[in-house]
Amino acid sequence: MTGDIPPYRLHDSLGYWLSVTARLQERRLDEKLREIGLTRITWCILLGLANEGLTQPSELAEFVGIDRTATSRALRQLEQAGLLSRSSGTGDRRTRQISLTAEGREAVRLGTPYARANGQVMADRLSEGEDVLLRQLLRKLTEGEETQLSHL
Repeated sequence: MTGDIPPYRLHDSLGYWLSVTARLQERRLDEKLREIGLTRITWCILLGLANEGLTQPSELAEFVGIDRTATSRALRQLEQAGLLSRSSGTGDRRTRQISLTAEGREAVRLGTPYARANGQVMADRLSEGEDVLLRQLLRKLTEGEETQLSHL
């Protein structure tokens, strides 16, 4: 090592453990969602439509935390798979209204137990108080940060 700079210990880094934890969660969910033809991004878009009442591409991009290009690509995939439909909004042809199809609602129904079980895997390793505290701390760490994942 050079000079007075102490060594950087990767496994002592908060960022390292946040990344490892996120990758474990993502990998587990990806495997299950693949069984029903979804990715995490397409799953999140379906949740925005089904559970949050979002109908605009810009709303969905913000909800998921991705840029408009990634959102457009995912919307195209979902439309081609028959999980959502897009139509022109009223009064302004540039506005697109997005809605779930019956197949899209079924995909949300099928995916929801996977997502719940995935979240429960790590939550079960914590006490109820630890689980609540961890969620609070993670929210605190992201306060004031750009939420667009594409910028990371």
